[in-house]
Amino acid sequence: MRAAAARQGRGRAVLAHPDPYRPGRRLPPGLTAVIRALLAGRRWTSLRLRLLMVFCLVALTAAVSASGIAYWLNREAVLTRVQDAALGDFRQEMQNRAAALPADPTAEELQRTAELMAGSSPGYSVLLVQVGKDDRQIFGAAGPDSFGLANVPKSLQNAVNDRQKTTAANDSEYHVYWQRTKPHGNPYLVGGTRIVGGGLTGYMSKSLAQERDDLNALGWSLTIATGLALLGSALLAQAAARTVLKPVQRLGDAARRLGEGELDHRLDVSGTDELADLSHTFNKTAEALEKKVADMSAREEASRRFVADMSHELRTPLTALTAVAEVLEEEVDDLDPMIAPAVALVVSETRRLNNLVENLMEVTRFDAGTAKLVLDDVNVADQVTACIDARAWLDAVELDAERGIVARLDPRRLDVILANLIGNALKHGGSPVRVSVTVEGEWLVIAVQDNGPGIPEEVLPHVFDRFYKASASRPKSDGSGLGLSIAMENAHIHGGDITAANVAGGGALFTLRLPVDVGKVIAGDEDA
Repeated sequence: MRAAAARQGRGRAVLAHPDPYRPGRRLPPGLTAVIRALLAGRRWTSLRLRLLMVFCLVALTAAVSASGIAYWLNREAVLTRVQDAALGDFRQEMQNRAAALPADPTAEELQRTAELMAGSSPGYSVLLVQVGKDDRQIFGAAGPDSFGLANVPKSLQNAVNDRQKTTAANDSEYHVYWQRTKPHGNPYLVGGTRIVGGGLTGYMSKSLAQERDDLNALGWSLTIATGLALLGSALLAQAAARTVLKPVQRLGDAARRLGEGELDHRLDVSGTDELADLSHTFNKTAEALEKKVADMSAREEASRRFVADMSHELRTPLTALTAVAEVLEEEVDDLDPMIAPAVALVVSETRRLNNLVENLMEVTRFDAGTAKLVLDDVNVADQVTACIDARAWLDAVELDAERGIVARLDPRRLDVILANLIGNALKHGGSPVRVSVTVEGEWLVIAVQDNGPGIPEEVLPHVFDRFYKASASRPKSDGSGLGLSIAMENAHIHGGDITAANVAGGGALFTLRLPVDVGKVIAGDEDA
């Protein structure tokens, strides 16, 4: 009898099973901790984060691809080497020993042959099966593992016992077939073949546990290498981000300082790349901006100085004109009736011009930043009453103020604010004008409400603008348009504000809000 002529290279797999050699893909805890520490080490900007993600993604893709290919190639090489060695030795033993048995061997002969086959090449178990004349199966088994016919898959048994026709391309009736199995979680290589002529059938079983452990160790090594590559890419991304984004950060700091008024700040330009071009452009822009702002500041300073000088020069002739106007006003009853109206007009316009010059000088002081507060403890109710009484408005103003409200502020500037608000209400809104004084927490609130038609909605946003007069809606407006603007500036220098609105029942409402203790507010602003 001769053994099946199937060569090792022609061994055939019967059934593909799940691969028991692929390692887990979780990163080691130490690597995860390092990555978390790297990401939490500082506050990342969006551009830095995107750069880091791109580096890590490229490194992860390359490392996973390389590791996967390396693992697959090594796995195939290891399994193919073990499989070819075991199946080749088994085929050779079947030809040398099993084929030498008699046509109807005894159980002792089968057992002795199986022991010889398993002992000649340690590492796999052998099972020999012979069908006797009475159709009773005789077994011979030997090897390091318990191996019986129940351990051989049915598909493999059917393939081994399948007799094929011999042709020019197929020179043997039986071939060596193999299959990988995983009973109880342990990987095995099971192979089998049959002696030509329908005689003895042999099976072998080799444990692949050692190869599995070696491949798992390789998988963990590749996983660690992938993690280290990812960590290295993160560090490389950090270095690249620092190199690329540091000039951008310097540019951002320079732009912020430029916005804060440091127009002489410039960037150090080095290199010839795009960032150097951007820095050079920034320096040119900052230089042009500094020159333009300097020109505007010079013109504005010249304008303020002109207004201040003009106002100052006008005060001397205005003083003389005011004195003459007062004398003429006293003699107006004795003048010719044809001349009296002209004298009255001269007196009125002289006073208006005097008020305009005073307002212009006050505005100039605000613009120049030379306006100062002279703080004092002021009884607010008495101050409001004194303001109304000094201008003979007692009959036209209703005052609602609690006695005993004391605030620390500049009494002269408060008088200017009240005179403008109440005078504006009497002139444009009509009497009675209601003035209320309350305290809300740390704020002094003075509300002035007139009894007129209110302020048109399109005028409300401009009532505090300089020289703004809504003549179309208020034909009696003959002021300079600076009163409310000066009132707002005086409120701001106290750390307060003025708002204008219309009330539901008719009339305009101006609300002045000042700190009860202006000294604390100013000190807090200076500390800040």
